[in-house]
Amino acid sequence: MDMKAAILEKPLSIDVHQIERPVPQADEALIKVACIGVCGSDLHYYEHGKIGRYVVEKPIILGHELSGEVIEVGENVSGIKPGDRVAVEPGITCGTCDYCKAGRYNLCPDVQFLATPPVDGAWAEYVSIRSDFLHKIPDSMSDEEAALIEPFSVGFHAMKRGKVGPGDRVLIQGLGPIGLLAIQAAKLFGASEIYASDVIDFRLEAAEKLGINGTIHPLKGDSAAQLQALTGGRGVNKLIETSGNEKAVSDAIHLVNRGGTIVYVGLPVQSAIPMDVAALVDAELDIYGVFRYVNTYPAAIQALAHSDTDIRGIITDRFALDDIKEAVEKARLAKETTLKVMIYPDGMK
Repeated sequence: MDMKAAILEKPLSIDVHQIERPVPQADEALIKVACIGVCGSDLHYYEHGKIGRYVVEKPIILGHELSGEVIEVGENVSGIKPGDRVAVEPGITCGTCDYCKAGRYNLCPDVQFLATPPVDGAWAEYVSIRSDFLHKIPDSMSDEEAALIEPFSVGFHAMKRGKVGPGDRVLIQGLGPIGLLAIQAAKLFGASEIYASDVIDFRLEAAEKLGINGTIHPLKGDSAAQLQALTGGRGVNKLIETSGNEKAVSDAIHLVNRGGTIVYVGLPVQSAIPMDVAALVDAELDIYGVFRYVNTYPAAIQALAHSDTDIRGIITDRFALDDIKEAVEKARLAKETTLKVMIYPDGMK
């Protein structure tokens, strides 16, 4: 039986083809994809054909932010049945290495992450996934929310790494989808005050709509001075850096209070960035890195299901799978008006 799938043949060349529908293995479930987001990594592979050591060497299906319905299960699958609606965690780990056994499976050296070469992703009508990486969602949760659990998990994990909680004043740098979702994660974790920084007015306006305490535009004055004015001189004790911008990464040390915490999420293009280590040591800062997420899906699903938080606000554009070329070009070229592009394999509903 065949299905439609969007296949990247080479950089800037993508089209929908008919390919064989996957058959679930004994420990897998076949998922009918309801909707799937376009991520920055998808765009990078589409535009450049590689990210670091991951190179597109043969045609590949992109996409890893998805939800769907279980259609069929393998003979060894339990806990999941046909008809279940699920959010799909796209990093399939080995489960046996030291990192997996320690509960930090996001660091598994043998992870197979959807849409990371040579592993195919899910810009398709169907995908087969190991069942322990499928998370059932409540009836009250939409397919779109479930698909967004993936990028939301990055912000959720950042809050856990940074130990964000009540009483914390948080600055989030970079207001793409990850930064905006991090704002909502910070709210769920109880942050008392939230501030945000970006150089694009459209994204600052999106952050303001989320009801934060204030915004900073780094190109319209000194960021530290703007932050001090917004906080009445108190500053922030937690900083979440999602932009990956070289200057933002470097300057973070000077924007957080002494004894504060910085969580680095955004991945810079440069592998080496100058850092004021003397200031870091003098301020006794805690510095954390974030690589994807770990043990977030069940908690994130429950947190969203039992709150009035609606993460769908970041979706600015919706396309049918048949219009994949138009969708990725919109996401690639319209960064000042577009946040999250969502794809629907069954067509627009």
